[in-house]
Amino acid sequence: PLGPGRRMAGRAYTVRYVSASTPPGTVGDYLDEVPAGGVVVLDNDGRADCTVWGDILTAVAHARGIAGTVIDGVCRDVHRALDLAYPVYSRGRFMRTGKDRVEVAETQAPVNIGGVQVRPGDLVLGDEDGVLAVPQDCEEQVLVVAEEIAEREEGILRMALAGSSIAEARAAYGYHDLQRRSES
Repeated sequence: PLGPGRRMAGRAYTVRYVSASTPPGTVGDYLDEVPAGGVVVLDNDGRADCTVWGDILTAVAHARGIAGTVIDGVCRDVHRALDLAYPVYSRGRFMRTGKDRVEVAETQAPVNIGGVQVRPGDLVLGDEDGVLAVPQDCEEQVLVVAEEIAEREEGILRMALAGSSIAEARAAYGYHDLQRRSES
């Protein structure tokens, strides 16, 4: 996350960048197609030498109610995102524009973000710890597992704060089995 206290949730609107051709193509005109509540997910192949998101895109996205931006690469003009409390998640910050260096190859197609495939419409969530993407076809299953984990962790915390040892509380709630794939 670019700043503390940021949270976002929405459906992925994906954009994949490639090195610019001659003459170079556009870097950001897709924003007009992103619906309010959507999350812009930008695959810039992890590049740290040029950006694909800056203050103009931040200001417009914020004004249009876009939930946030995820970049496999770097961003710039961070003051705008920080001033507006607009959620941006990236690999870092750098001042060089992507204009004439990269161009949009495609929108609304699967992209790769930090080794994870994100498809258009996937649920994207972000908080102070980072970002995760939940594929549409397993959202219900993920929700059930997440709720179970949250309930168990709350139980562990209650027991431990009431005087039980961590080991006892974890054993009582099956802590060491949480998040393990079942064999069935």
